[in-house]
Amino acid sequence: MTYTSKVVCLVDGEHYLPVTKSAVDTINSLDHIDVVALVFIGGTEKLKLGDEEAYSKLLNIPVYFGEDKKEIPYELIEKVFLDFNADMVMDLSDEPVLDYAKRFKIASVVLANGLVYQGSDFKFEPLTQYDIMEKPSLKILGTGKRIGKTAVSGFASRLIDKNNYNPCVVAMGRGGPEVPEIVKGDEIKISPEYLLEQSEKGVHAASDHWEDALMSRILTIGCRRCGGGMAGDVFITNMKEGAKIANKQDSEFVIFEGSGAAIPPITTDKNIVLVGANQPIENIKGYFGPYRVRLGDLIIITMCEEPMASSDKIKEIEDFIRKTNSDADVISTVFRPKPLGNIKNKKVLFVTTAPDSVKDVLISYLEDTYECNVVGLSSHLSNRPLLQQDLKKYEDKVDCILTELKAAAVDVVTKESIERGIELIYCDNIPVPISEDFPDLNESILSIVDSAIENFKTNKPDVC
Repeated sequence: MTYTSKVVCLVDGEHYLPVTKSAVDTINSLDHIDVVALVFIGGTEKLKLGDEEAYSKLLNIPVYFGEDKKEIPYELIEKVFLDFNADMVMDLSDEPVLDYAKRFKIASVVLANGLVYQGSDFKFEPLTQYDIMEKPSLKILGTGKRIGKTAVSGFASRLIDKNNYNPCVVAMGRGGPEVPEIVKGDEIKISPEYLLEQSEKGVHAASDHWEDALMSRILTIGCRRCGGGMAGDVFITNMKEGAKIANKQDSEFVIFEGSGAAIPPITTDKNIVLVGANQPIENIKGYFGPYRVRLGDLIIITMCEEPMASSDKIKEIEDFIRKTNSDADVISTVFRPKPLGNIKNKKVLFVTTAPDSVKDVLISYLEDTYECNVVGLSSHLSNRPLLQQDLKKYEDKVDCILTELKAAAVDVVTKESIERGIELIYCDNIPVPISEDFPDLNESILSIVDSAIENFKTNKPDVC
C-alpha cells in the first residue's frame, strides 16, 4: 500500500491567485502528495476576493484566513495542520509578509508537532526519535551549552534514586566512547586516584556519564555524538545502542541526558527542558528556542542571577516560556556548590567554571553553609595554564582543593593534588530556586517521574 503525504500550504496576499493555484497544482502533481488545505498568513488586505469560500472553490481545497490580516496566524496554522492530520507544511510565502524570525517561529510550531516544514530552498524535519524504550523514561535537554545540564541531571538522578525509583542515566557527549560504556557508580569507588588512572588509560574520565556516576552514585551509560543541528538532531550517535543496553539493566527508570543543544534521539515519556538565563535572549525567544521550550513538561531556568542575567531579563524569559508552553511548571534557579566530602574547618581552594563575577557569592555560600575558610578561588578550570598557576599559588596555603569535575579537573587538578599530597574533594552544583513563589523543585521533578511512569503504562501496557 502506497502512503500519500498530506500537505498544508502557506501563502501570502502578495501572490496573485493564478500564481498560487499554479503552485498548488504543481505540488499536487507530485507522486504521493496531496494538498489538503491552504492558509493565507498575511497581506490578505490586498486580495480581491476576501472570502474563504470563494478561494476554496477556485483552488479546490479548503482555504483559511487569519482574523488579523496583518499578523501571522500561528495558532490557525497549527489548528489546520492538526485538523487535517497533515505530514508537511509547505511554505509558498515570501518577504515582506514572512521574514526569517517569523519563519523560525512557524518552524518551531511545526516541528514540535512532528511535521516537516519546507520552503523553496529549506527543509526542516522532525527530530530523529527511536521508540525503543522498554521502561519509563525522561530526557533532559537544553536550549544551549554551559547552562548546567549535567548538574541538573545529577541532582534529578540523586532525587529519583533517593525516592526508590531505581534510575540509570544514559548520557552522550562529544568525547564519549566508541562503544557505549557502563559505569557502575553504585558499585565502584570513584576516587581521585581511580579517575586519574582512567584518564591516563585514555578514557575521558570527566565525560558526562562519569560525572553522573560520581555525583549520583548510580549506574550510568556513556555514549558519543558528533554534530548538532539547529533543531537539536545529531549527525551521528551511538545513544540508540546505549538505550538498548539500558533496557537490559536492573534499573527501572531511565534518564537520557542531552549534550549542549543536541537532543537525545530517543522517544521518552516526559521531558525536562533547561533554559539558561545567561544565553542571549534572542536564542531563547527566537530561532529554535521556542521549539525546545514547547517540548518541556517541566522547565528549569538556570543562572538566574547577576551578572549572568538581570531581574528584568529573567522576568522576560519567564513570561515568554509561560506564553509559549502554558502547561509546564517553570522554576527559576541559581547553582550553588555542594562538596562531596567534609570541608568543615578546612582552608579551601575552590576550583570552578563559574566566572569571577560571582566569586564573592560562591565563597560566602561555601563558608556559611559548610563552615570552611575559602582562601582562594580559581575560575580557570577551562584554561589549563592559568589553572596550574592558581594551583601553585595556593599549594602551601590550603588543606584541601574543592573542584568541579571537568576534563582539567582530572588531568590537572587531580594529578597535581595527588603529587603534592593535598586532599582533593570533588564538588557538585545543585539548582536552588530563587524564590519560594515557584513550585517546589523536588516535588516538580518527582511529579514528572510519576507522570512518565503512568504514560508508559498507558502507551506500552504489553511491556509492563
